[in-house]
Amino acid sequence: MNTMRRSVLKGAGGAGVVGVAVAAGILKPTAVLAADWNKAGFESKDLGGVLSTIGASGAVPSGDISVKAPDIAENGAVVPVEINSSIAGTESIAIVGEKNSLPLIAVFNLSNGAQGFISTRIKMGATSNVIAVVKAGGKVYKAHKEVKVTIGGCGG
Repeated sequence: MNTMRRSVLKGAGGAGVVGVAVAAGILKPTAVLAADWNKAGFESKDLGGVLSTIGASGAVPSGDISVKAPDIAENGAVVPVEINSSIAGTESIAIVGEKNSLPLIAVFNLSNGAQGFISTRIKMGATSNVIAVVKAGGKVYKAHKEVKVTIGGCGG
């Protein structure tokens, strides 16, 4: 039996098991999907509103958070960003694009002693600060880095 056929059979069997679990009521789609997402935060159109909805209006600047992003992004649609928090007990990391039409980009909840490191690509509409908001030990910290977004990679 070739490997492609085995892969298809395994996939079909797995899908069948999930389908039976959903039909039996053992697995509910609402339990799998993100039920507690911050709708107000992701719909807020100003920086102050975003920071207040994620509980970061009194965030303290910290040197223990590094935001790594390019100085100049030639394509604002895919800006690589890395956030590293060396603060003990990091619980969550939020990424905010200061001048985006919807500033809250993402919130990552970390658990079970996970390392405070996030690497992703974000969309930026204009030159602005990328702000990292870190919750750790009941306190909120922040750091930022300015990223210049060019049109067509002109460098200006």
